[in-house]
Amino acid sequence: MKLAHLADLHLGFRQYDRQTPRGGNQREADVAEAFRRAVDDLLEQRPDLIVLAGDVFHSVRPTNAAILFCFRELQRLRTGLPDTPVVVIAGNHDTPRTTETGTILRLYEALGVEVAVERARRIVFPRLDCAVLAAPHQALAADERPALRPDRGVRCNVLVAHGQLPGLGEERGTMEYGGALVTREALAPAQWDYVALGHYHVAHQVEENAWYAGSLEYVAPNPWGQLRDEADAGRPGKGYLLVELPGARVTFRPIAPVRRHLELPPIEGKGLAAREIDARIAAQVAACRPPIDDQIVRQVVFDVPRATARELDHAAIRAYKARALHFQLDLRRPEAERPAGLGSGGRRQTLLDTVREFLERRPLDADADRAAFVRLGVEYVAAAEREEGG
Repeated sequence: MKLAHLADLHLGFRQYDRQTPRGGNQREADVAEAFRRAVDDLLEQRPDLIVLAGDVFHSVRPTNAAILFCFRELQRLRTGLPDTPVVVIAGNHDTPRTTETGTILRLYEALGVEVAVERARRIVFPRLDCAVLAAPHQALAADERPALRPDRGVRCNVLVAHGQLPGLGEERGTMEYGGALVTREALAPAQWDYVALGHYHVAHQVEENAWYAGSLEYVAPNPWGQLRDEADAGRPGKGYLLVELPGARVTFRPIAPVRRHLELPPIEGKGLAAREIDARIAAQVAACRPPIDDQIVRQVVFDVPRATARELDHAAIRAYKARALHFQLDLRRPEAERPAGLGSGGRRQTLLDTVREFLERRPLDADADRAAFVRLGVEYVAAAEREEGG
């Protein structure tokens, strides 16, 4: 049996201000196009079972355009692969905060798609001699979790779950917040033929037969960290997984990106005048392959004092931003000097001091107002402290 494992479509995701010729958000269109390309590939690969491990939409209340687009693509799958069941579970983005809100995912049951939103569902497919335990976010986040155990009455058992393994993605901040915490012990991969996971946006092997499929596009958090996670795993880019069962032989199916995320080589700005930094940025942009036009680009420059940042050629920076879909000039301030040794004569650092120091060094676009950013952050923390009684 051949199983296709997809996750984290995040249809309706919007970012940046660039619009399509029809007036829609360009990044939303990119995310939709990635799913369309995945459906094209699925129709060619003709899997026996398709599972989508959560976060179909980026919002629990997606736009009508996103709802209709998803309906059309799932209908293409049901029409082109009429004997292939499709199982969809709700992720944290698909799950309403209150039961009264409801979810749009049930709409797709009209197409014959199997949907699990609130509780875990065991779905048996006699023709495949296979059972799927579909465990959505809400079931895993509940106080009383379902027992994630297989059905011994069938030849093949698959667990589909949307959750967060502790520690994964923490180093670079690439694991999305808000997931239901799950452990390897709870998943018990050894008892399953395959465990299909969603929530982490990078294709990642948890056990020999347990994988995160990753997202089909860079829909946050920290796309630059995701690029490094992908490089570490030797699987650059986005895609989905094809799994041969039994045996859990996994093949990563890359999906061609609509546009690239390009990180230019970092620049060390220590001791450089503004015009020298301008020249080095210009050289990096000129040497970039592919060119930055219509791509998403980041240029990090370290150790740039505030006065030097003000003197940069902001007209040139605006020109780069006009060429790229998004150009982020990430200026990093010099590291603040710290007292030598713990317990030195200085006073103990307060929470507000810690927050202020962090915000002073946090990466921001060159044209962002750092002083206003820091002031607001400190004010919010101070207000929270007052509400909690200090």
